Amino acid sequence: MQYGICHLSIVPIRANAEESAEMVSQLLYGEHYKVLEQRRQWSKIRVGYDKCEGWIQNLQLTFIDETNYKVLTKNNSPEYTIDLVSYVELDKNNLLPIVLGSVINKKSMHVHEGNLLSTTQQKSKLINIALLYLNSPYLWGGKTPFGIDASGFTQMVYKINGYKLLRSATDQATQGTPLSFIEESETGDLAFFDNNDGVIDHVGIIMENNYIIHVHGKVRIDRLDHTGIFNTDSKTYSHKLRVIKQII
Repeated sequence: MQYGICHLSIVPIRANAEESAEMVSQLLYGEHYKVLEQRRQWSKIRVGYDKCEGWIQNLQLTFIDETNYKVLTKNNSPEYTIDLVSYVELDKNNLLPIVLGSVINKKSMHVHEGNLLSTTQQKSKLINIALLYLNSPYLWGGKTPFGIDASGFTQMVYKINGYKLLRSATDQATQGTPLSFIEESETGDLAFFDNNDGVIDHVGIIMENNYIIHVHGKVRIDRLDHTGIFNTDSKTYSHKLRVIKQII
């Protein structure tokens, strides 16, 4: 088994070993992974954090040994960048820009310049991080302020605050404790929504006073009620409520 770490700003993870394949997720700087299979130009990986699997180009691989992989996996208090963009120094006068939510390893050969969050935050602090992504454009498979999807948004907000969510909305909906009514929810709880086939395909973070922050075209704030999300621009319901989950 081989192991790797992301030493680029962002690396796309694709469903198949080709550039035109669907982007299922992304690696951000500092994230580690197992290499499951190697081909001439592509490698199939499993992300250490959420077990998401997909293909990355071999040109974007950086290998680490098993010992380092295990150290990174066992680290219960990683440090995350909380600046929209910050920098690591690769060597003298050679900087790499990295984005919000990147992982900084204390033993890394790279020197980081920027602000970090390293301790688990109170549930009430979740919205502070969520608002850093406000107006970020929608991007299927994205995890950054420059392109993010619904479950990537909730995962990153929870991750930076010290809580683990799985990658997809369907999988995230298996976590936590269901609540019967919106009135039982607290700021930071997750609301899940389904499509016409009954498949959960959307998620957002509940705010105070029956508002929700979620990704629909962009990261935006809308109204939430027992029916679902009421889009404040179009004055129509955009998503049908399925379940509310208390994760923390």
